[in-house]
Order: sequence, then C-alpha cells, then structure tokens
Amino acid sequence: MRTIRLVGSMLVLAGMLSCSGEEVADTPLRVLSANPVEEAIHAIAEEFALETGNAVAVEASGTGAINQLLAGDELADVIIGTTASVDQGVENGQAAGDKTYVARVGIGIIVREGGPVPDVSTPEAIRQAAVDADGVIFNTAGSGQYVERMFEGLGVGDVVAPKSARPRNAAETMNRMMEGEGMEIGFGLLSEIRPYEGNGIQLIARLPEELQNYTVYDGIVLERSMSQDVAAEFIRFLTTPGAREAFAATGVD
Repeated sequence: MRTIRLVGSMLVLAGMLSCSGEEVADTPLRVLSANPVEEAIHAIAEEFALETGNAVAVEASGTGAINQLLAGDELADVIIGTTASVDQGVENGQAAGDKTYVARVGIGIIVREGGPVPDVSTPEAIRQAAVDADGVIFNTAGSGQYVERMFEGLGVGDVVAPKSARPRNAAETMNRMMEGEGMEIGFGLLSEIRPYEGNGIQLIARLPEELQNYTVYDGIVLERSMSQDVAAEFIRFLTTPGAREAFAATGVD
C-alpha cells in the first residue's frame, strides 16, 4: 500500500525562481520512499519545494512496491529504498548515475508507558531482560528477523520463542505492546517507534552498538525520469545539514 503526499507549490514559486535561472520541472517529482524514512523525506521535500519551486509527490512504499516499480517501466523520478533494492536497480540499469547514501535506521527497545523498565544497557542485560519478561514483542519484517537472530546469538532463542508475539508490521507491533499486560519488552525500528512515544509506548534504549543493526537507505535517480537534473538535485538536498536535522527528528540517523 502506498501513501502519496504532494508537497510544494510549483505554480506559485516557478515564476519567482525562473528569473534566477534555476531549473523548475514541468511536473512534480515522483519520489518513492521506503516507509521507515518517509516522514523525514516528506519534511525535506517541503523545504526543497520552498527553495527550488519544484513540487514533490512523496509516496510511502513498501519494499515489494519499490522492487515492482524497479522491475517495470512505470514513470517515476527518485527511489529511496534499502541498499539491496537500490543495488538491484543499479545492476539492472535502472539508475541514472550512482546511488547516494541517504540515511540509516537502528533498532530500539520499548515498554508500555508507565510499565516496568528493565536494565538493557548491555548485551548480557538484554539477554536477562528477555528471559525475565512475560512476553517479547517484535515484528516479522526485516528488523524483527534480525531480533530473532540476535536472541539466537545470545543463546536464548529457545526461551524467547514460546513467549514471543510477532505482529506483521510497526503499527501492529506498537498496538500489541499497548494492549498487552505484565512485564513485556518490544523491539522495532527507531523511526517506527517515534510516533508512538508518549502515546502508550516508552522508548527505553537503543540496542547497544555491539548488537545494533542498521537498515541503510540509499537513493537513485531513475534512468526513465523526465526530470533527471531536478531529481539529482533533490537527492543532493537529502544530504544537507538541514536534511540531517529532519532525519534526526524522526529517529533516523
């Protein structure tokens, strides 16, 4: 499922910027963004539109939708996806130029707001917290698959599995945490936790660096883009200090 948000007023700003010689695309840039970084991409796109006059249509897309678009010929300008998806697009000749590193998202540990807060400061503490917990909640997506492997590596996979709940996605994971009972701990991407903080969910820590796993997101301009120069400028805009602040505000590194 895709969520599409159009930002910027090309008609209002195009006339203002045409005098400066800056290029303004004839149509809004179509940007497909992986869900975990979409909130920040949307905010950055708004600033890009204000500064350049180029409207941007940001679509929050799952990995499957991004891979499907890359495999076809549907028109779009920019893809911001996992390294694996983007690398496949580059390998298949779908990219106009090289990929650009955009952001990375780590994994955080959560409890219900106001609930018991276990020590999770070290790998051994996390191992013990999982053993002591009444339930352990993490999704079946990529971040959850990593958490499953993490517990196996910590030697408690067999202990954690019987008391685990494995929702399909971030929203279901957060809802399951809020509706649970007893001393439960949960795990999820920091950008997916952020909207729920103060609304029933408490982020108690990031995974320590010894255990942390980052999902990396890269950007490419599509070869089929009708506005390659503007699309390339948008990707460069994602690497500016202001963009880094927007990412940090949403739990993205």
